[in-house]
Amino acid sequence: MIWLNDFRKTEQGQAIVEMALVLPILLMLIFGIVEFGRILNTYMIVTDLSREGARKGAVGGTDGEIGATVRNNAAAADLEQDDVSVNIVPAAASKRSRGTSVEVQVSYPVDIIAPVIGTIIGDPYVVTSQTTMRVEG
Repeated sequence: MIWLNDFRKTEQGQAIVEMALVLPILLMLIFGIVEFGRILNTYMIVTDLSREGARKGAVGGTDGEIGATVRNNAAAADLEQDDVSVNIVPAAASKRSRGTSVEVQVSYPVDIIAPVIGTIIGDPYVVTSQTTMRVEG
């Protein structure tokens, strides 16, 4: 009986219960912050890739050159070249004349590492960016 009174006075059981209630929420918050940072980093890279591709198309590059520029820059940014999707409008370089616009859309799937976050936002999360520029020459 003396041991039971000592346990009640120290309130160690209460701290354990509080920690058990708060810990899952805290871990979800930390995992969410980490995944948001990874997705934001990939979004910035994909946005830069679409700008580079649109710039290549604006100065007269062919569709193959635009795709190669995007994929080479993706490899330099440590993204998988095979996972990068490039969509160019208009599709043929012959339809792009001076003064018209070229649009390059780049997509890349980001694999979600955190188990619960992946079920909330979808795994993989596809990051997409598009850039439109006027053809110069």
